[in-house]
Amino acid sequence: MINLLTQVFMFLAEAMSTGEGLKYLGAGIGAGLAVFTGLGTGLGQANAAGKAVEAVGRQPEAVGAIRSTMIMGQAVAETTGIYGFVTAILLIFVF
Repeated sequence: MINLLTQVFMFLAEAMSTGEGLKYLGAGIGAGLAVFTGLGTGLGQANAAGKAVEAVGRQPEAVGAIRSTMIMGQAVAETTGIYGFVTAILLIFVF
């Protein structure tokens, strides 16, 4: 175990001395931040679904209009998560 850690630290020290390490460090941090867009997407979609359920509870006869509006809003909200995912994948595999 100690030998493995020594090798990892030696690799990091060598990468940092050549400047390549900073590039990989920045790409890793950027990918991690890009993945957090899924958190906001999930919270927004959950809030929209909850409000739609409340609206159906108040007006059951309008379930079709409420459902179609909610699905359109869910699709628009999901694009943020997809953009973050694509950004993270590009940062991981391109750099």
